[in-house]
Amino acid sequence: MRRLTLALLCATYLCLSLIVAVSLWRYGFGWGVAGSALMGCLGLCLASHGMIMRFLEMREIRGEVDAVREAHRILLGQVERIDGRLVEVAQAVEIDLSRSAELEDEVHMLEDLVQKMGQRFDEAPAPYLAAAGGYAAPRPAGLREIVRDALSQNRVDLYLQPVVALPQRKTVFYEGYSRLRDATGAVIMPAEYLSVAEPGGLVTAIDNLLLFRCVQIVRRLARQDRRVGIFCNISLASLGDDDFFPQFVDLLRANRDLAPALVFEIGQAAFDNRNNVQARNMARLAELGFRFSLDKVTNLDLDLQELARCEVRFVKLGAQALLDELTEVNERLVLRSLPDLAAEDFALLARRYGIELVAEKVETERQVVDILDLDIRLGEGHLFGEPRAIKEAVLSEAGAPPPPSNVERLRVRAA
Repeated sequence: MRRLTLALLCATYLCLSLIVAVSLWRYGFGWGVAGSALMGCLGLCLASHGMIMRFLEMREIRGEVDAVREAHRILLGQVERIDGRLVEVAQAVEIDLSRSAELEDEVHMLEDLVQKMGQRFDEAPAPYLAAAGGYAAPRPAGLREIVRDALSQNRVDLYLQPVVALPQRKTVFYEGYSRLRDATGAVIMPAEYLSVAEPGGLVTAIDNLLLFRCVQIVRRLARQDRRVGIFCNISLASLGDDDFFPQFVDLLRANRDLAPALVFEIGQAAFDNRNNVQARNMARLAELGFRFSLDKVTNLDLDLQELARCEVRFVKLGAQALLDELTEVNERLVLRSLPDLAAEDFALLARRYGIELVAEKVETERQVVDILDLDIRLGEGHLFGEPRAIKEAVLSEAGAPPPPSNVERLRVRAA
């Protein structure tokens, strides 16, 4: 194409020169003048052509340079983005490695707990002596072996029951319960396995496994940005266990970001009877930012100031037991345990100390109406959802947690 353009330009220059020469000849100039004019015009055209070609070449070169610069700029942008992505990948790999290390530590702790449970189970004395002869009465061998097999095979499931905000009934917490399963998958209720677990000192170990599972569930929910917490029962034996508690504190210290979503629950009698070591360990958990809940409440005359000092932020009251406490004094509705305080002001008084009341064991709509009249904002019970086992697939789904009634009964693996 470029050669054709050059040939056309040369032909054009020759035609212009011939026209000038012929014009001079026709106006009376001789052939010598006409020839000189022809050569001069050709030289001028060729000189102009050289300048035009150099201009075109320079413009083409500048265009190519600009194109190279633009490509270089785009390349630099791509390199910067790739570099940023590599940094993100490196950080993600580092986080995954740290999480894997934490999970490995948890698995080792779980293995140690299971091993200790087996030893303690074998070394546990007989729960009672037979009335005649003083010999040790045998345990029910079948249930004993079933419980031991369930613990050694890590068939301890986490069941969750919703705690809802009233009156919207939106799930804001779950309460965690532990259940054992035998080899066939049948669920063993606490009333069954405690008969052989308590004499062997295994209740603490079972509670410990439940605590580990709650930590793992809360962590996975946090990865999905689910703003739902878990109430996890903790026993006085666990708070005073020299083998377990230091490891558990290390685990919680490495997961302090989970503190807003994990609430440790303890019974009122246990809270009132805790010793110095157990109280000090509760304070250590509070220093890490973890809160406590008081359940199995039988005495409503609570020391709210002491509860607030110990980071007890929730108090669970049986719905029907609370309503049975209501009575009228001087045409005013009060609680029998607190006759000087209007019943509807009890929740407000607790709230001033940073404590939220939770009505549990709610079973009827009428109870919900009465609870709302008492300004109680949280409720728990079969009316809002029964305890259901949670499975791995539920944790991996995006969005809000499914309604508890739809959670299938599958176990959560420890690792």
